[in-house]
Amino acid sequence: MAIARRLPRRSGSAPVCHPAPRRGRVALPLALAGSALLLSGCGGSSLNGAGASFPAPLYQRWFQELAGKGVRVNYQSVGSGAGVRQFVSGTVDFAASDVPMKADDIAQVKRGVRQIPMTAGAIAVAYNHKGCSLSLSQEQLAKIFLGRIRNFSELGCSPQAITVVHRSDGSGTTANFTAHLSAISPDWKAGPGDGKAVTWPTGVGAKGNEGVAAQLSQVKGGIGYVEAAYVRGELQAASLTNASGETLPPSTANAEKALAAIDLGQTLTGRDANPRVGYPIVTFSWILLYAEGNAGKLPTIQKVFNHTLSDAAQAEAPSLGYVSLPSPVLAKGRTALQTLKP
Repeated sequence: MAIARRLPRRSGSAPVCHPAPRRGRVALPLALAGSALLLSGCGGSSLNGAGASFPAPLYQRWFQELAGKGVRVNYQSVGSGAGVRQFVSGTVDFAASDVPMKADDIAQVKRGVRQIPMTAGAIAVAYNHKGCSLSLSQEQLAKIFLGRIRNFSELGCSPQAITVVHRSDGSGTTANFTAHLSAISPDWKAGPGDGKAVTWPTGVGAKGNEGVAAQLSQVKGGIGYVEAAYVRGELQAASLTNASGETLPPSTANAEKALAAIDLGQTLTGRDANPRVGYPIVTFSWILLYAEGNAGKLPTIQKVFNHTLSDAAQAEAPSLGYVSLPSPVLAKGRTALQTLKP
């Protein structure tokens, strides 16, 4: 996976076309206090969406391409939790989440829900300690985030106090990371547990993948979790141990191996918190769409997401640190898109 790369430039803001909430910062890796990934306008050829920061750089690329074709997309990268809340309340045309919606949330959406995988990638354990090369066992990983390993010297590196940095907002990245910790550590499962937001035993919080990356870059000895494409500059990514005992870095090839072993099932929402092959913390990222009640927006919705599910668009994913979806997953996604109703 492309760990060190130049990330997308900041986009300007623009007015939304209907009452999409504006709470929360918008996430771009180089726009740490920034505005939205906005390419917005009004009318049937525009859409408003909100949600996961994990895939935000890739979505920005795709939406910029569509702007050149007369389709404008306003996507606010506010985290999976906030995106789902806006989707349930009906104030957006679509949302994005790094974890599937819960049954209770789905039950609140009278228009029905389609959850379509759109991209995938690895969640890296990023750290800021020059000269240190981390290869972590599952026990070491859990102990760091439980606050029981407090210095890099305990991990075989030169002495430096550890500062854990975690997400402060409701996050699919957090849900996937804590699901892995719960799968590998009985103490974590019995303590903080897993979810989009948990009570952290140690550390400081930051908002969005970009916020965590910025905080880690500023704190010597910082260690946290981010989508692998956000590991840049002074940051490095630790190699982690999978269920078979193999220790691997979050490369594209290693992420692909783990993702290929996940059975998405009929609803396209399958997950594996502790895979036996490949890099052990991987996630698909889903676009959430209304099954019906899309009125005049349906042609635009299908145009936008037929583009993002195209072979050409998916081929752009690795250059931004993401994994292109396999052909069978793309085919199922395109089929699901055609089931949407006005």
